Amino acid sequence: MLNGLWLGFFLVAAISAAARWLAGDPGVFGAMVESLFAMAKLSVEVMILLFGTLTLWMGFLRIAEKAGLVELLARVLTPLFRRLMPGVPAGHPALGLITLNFTANGLGLDNAATPIGLKAMRALQELNDRPDTATNAQILFLVLNASSLTLLPVSIFMYRLQQGAPDPTMVFLPILIATSASTLTGFLSVALMQRLKIWDPVVLAWLGGFALLLGGFMATLGGMSTAGLAALSSLLGNLVLFGLILLFLLVGASRRVPVYETFVEGAKEGFDVAKNLLPYLVAMLCAVGVLRASGALEAALDGIRYVVVTLGWDTRFVDALPTALVKPFSGSAARAMLIELMKSGGVDSFPALVAATVQGSTETTFYVLAVYFGAVGIQRARHAVGCALLADLAGVLASIWVCYWFFG
Repeated sequence: MLNGLWLGFFLVAAISAAARWLAGDPGVFGAMVESLFAMAKLSVEVMILLFGTLTLWMGFLRIAEKAGLVELLARVLTPLFRRLMPGVPAGHPALGLITLNFTANGLGLDNAATPIGLKAMRALQELNDRPDTATNAQILFLVLNASSLTLLPVSIFMYRLQQGAPDPTMVFLPILIATSASTLTGFLSVALMQRLKIWDPVVLAWLGGFALLLGGFMATLGGMSTAGLAALSSLLGNLVLFGLILLFLLVGASRRVPVYETFVEGAKEGFDVAKNLLPYLVAMLCAVGVLRASGALEAALDGIRYVVVTLGWDTRFVDALPTALVKPFSGSAARAMLIELMKSGGVDSFPALVAATVQGSTETTFYVLAVYFGAVGIQRARHAVGCALLADLAGVLASIWVCYWFFG
């Protein structure tokens, strides 16, 4: 799928460039070649910051793991998942792995979340009496991974910082609201399809607590001005990020974790992760750059913009739609779309803020589907794809709405 998407970018760009050339624009091919080299240079610039950020964050997260904070969160979530997955026996290893995976995703521990998630899927497969067909538990697990409730979107902050944002964490609250909407939509759609007993006291306590917290939070924000919302989002983003780092260090030290050595151990892993991303970043940024330089991307957006104007809506969100449209298929392509938009339109422009919020609201649905189901040989996904794409749609719509609310 990714091969076809990447090749398609170049083919569409070639067709668009040929049309512009025939229409009397001979400079289009020069612009495309120039864009190739410019995007390759930009990829290296992004990677310089990526090395530092991933190294820093993975170091602190390794301290959190060694201090037992991740395991503590997993124990808190286990009673909930035991009720949401009635087909999994109490005490089965899959429940512990699922809660660890969900906790790691929430904390931004992507590098740890994926291998834990694969172990969880294999453990669930042991209970599957139809190995080629996804069970209810496997579907719920996959949809929650695809909707990906992320409490700390550090990577989004990093990309904004690299592009010169004076306040990288300004999108903290919008992303939190959008990712909550996508996760809740994904969960409720699966619950409806599987007729889960969401009125169970434990499930109701979690859902009710989450709804009250989010609703009360939004009610508190309701009377604030746009400038006040942006300032509060920045303040909370910075406080939460630094507060967690301080918590990791203090708890680690209290439990006699050698914090410096542990940080270095995790930082080395972060460095290894970062260096492997450069080829993918170059590939996607160059493809997106060529697509924009050819005029194909702008032509498509003009068509969407015309429809939006006809409906009488504001059109500023339209430039963020390429990120939203490719996100279910390719995280690297969506990331490239986001970076290119921030560079061409301004890091704090309204479309760039919407695209950053969309990028942080969900995971890459078809990648998650291919990796998690492919690892155990599942061919019939049943309602997994539909529920995951519904969560994606909710994340995109929530991102657009919340950015109008916060940034006007």
